[in-house]
Amino acid sequence: MDRAERLEALRAAMRERILVLDGSWGALLQGKGLEEADYRGERFADHPLSLKNDVDVLNLTQPDIVREVHDAYFDAGADITTTNTFTSTSVTQEDFGLDGDCYELNLAGASLARERADAWTERTPEKPRWVMGSLGPTNKTSSVAIEVSNPSIRGIDFDPLKDGYLEAARGLVDGGADILLIETIYDTLNAKAAIVAVEELREETGLELPIILSWTATDLSGRNLSGQTVEAFWNSIRHAKPLAVGLNCAFGAEQLRPSVAELSRVAEVPIAAYPNAGLPNDLGEFDETPEITSAHLGEWAESGFVNLVGGCCGTTPEHIRQIAAAVARSQPREIPEAERRMRLAGIDAFEVVS
Repeated sequence: MDRAERLEALRAAMRERILVLDGSWGALLQGKGLEEADYRGERFADHPLSLKNDVDVLNLTQPDIVREVHDAYFDAGADITTTNTFTSTSVTQEDFGLDGDCYELNLAGASLARERADAWTERTPEKPRWVMGSLGPTNKTSSVAIEVSNPSIRGIDFDPLKDGYLEAARGLVDGGADILLIETIYDTLNAKAAIVAVEELREETGLELPIILSWTATDLSGRNLSGQTVEAFWNSIRHAKPLAVGLNCAFGAEQLRPSVAELSRVAEVPIAAYPNAGLPNDLGEFDETPEITSAHLGEWAESGFVNLVGGCCGTTPEHIRQIAAAVARSQPREIPEAERRMRLAGIDAFEVVS
């Protein structure tokens, strides 16, 4: 299938069933026991900074390990794999001294995912696989002050952030990504920079570039770091006309359920949800078993909340295998039609009802 055919098949599949995403990447890759030399490979043997735990550089230095993770999730039942590029923007890779290599990191990450997705589609053509290019939130916030004494100071300005996203998105698309995933959105302005970058890339390439936007709460009150509720977030970004909108990370499924239910109530596009495997323990590890996580997501499916499901931090191929089984008999959420109203957003949603 070419790109247009894959996107047509994706939309058809989303109408027919709940699609399954993959799970955590960082924990699986870091769990391989790789040392500094493994991360460096031959390409970066003389690099001046440490690269250990920069899992995205493995796209260039250890591609077979990245392929193994894609295969593990496809074998577990995933329909869509994300690229290993969560930190592959120049903004974040600057910490490793690889900010000049980000186009190539994204190109390689998407190419590896495309290769494995196509191989699995050829193996089981009745179950095609797709590639979702990951654009993470970066390690800098553009809307929250970083100095208490001077609330005008931000960690980064909008244009450098947008330019970093544009470079990353270009690499992902050139490498074969079907969808662009702007994920773990803790700062809505950061997400807007990514949205503008994708719009510029659409104009540059003339391609259809579907996006999925995934919000993350930072506390149990149901707000992200920029203070927005999930409904206010949706009002802030609905103009981007995403293929889907969703939630990921921060909490386990039990804590995330109220926000998923609320987003399902207000959004007139498909809903994606991929929570952590519970809350981290004292060692920062995740103890929630596949049985527990899948039971929660199965209930979300039965309640009509979701169209795409998967896992975030702490989830494994076995989590995805059991999530896929838990949602297999449920119908995808019906997409509501929104009444035509003025909807605004600061940190809270505002709707004019006549």
